[in-house]
Amino acid sequence: MSKLLNANNTDMKKLRDTIENYVVKVENHWKVLPVERQKFLTKVFFGAYCFLTVTVLINVIVSTGQRSNTISIDHIDGISTKSVEKDSGQNDTVESLIKIEYERFRKN
Repeated sequence: MSKLLNANNTDMKKLRDTIENYVVKVENHWKVLPVERQKFLTKVFFGAYCFLTVTVLINVIVSTGQRSNTISIDHIDGISTKSVEKDSGQNDTVESLIKIEYERFRKN
């Protein structure tokens, strides 16, 4: 159990180091850019953020403003009978194994 926890801890440290190295690399790349380019890119990213925010808000307002906002609960038609038959076969196997184990337990 201890080995498993140490392995997960090591993996997390590697992941953290990888992310940290990537962030440092991106920050250095940003600092190398001229100030005018940084300002331009900041405006572009902020504009894209504002556009997405306004688009989502308009979508929410339009969808909630419609009077036909009802939840319909219907039967699911897309389920295949083959998967149900396959699962029932597996369940029969499990049930038979449980019965066998129960009988062994009862005999002892």
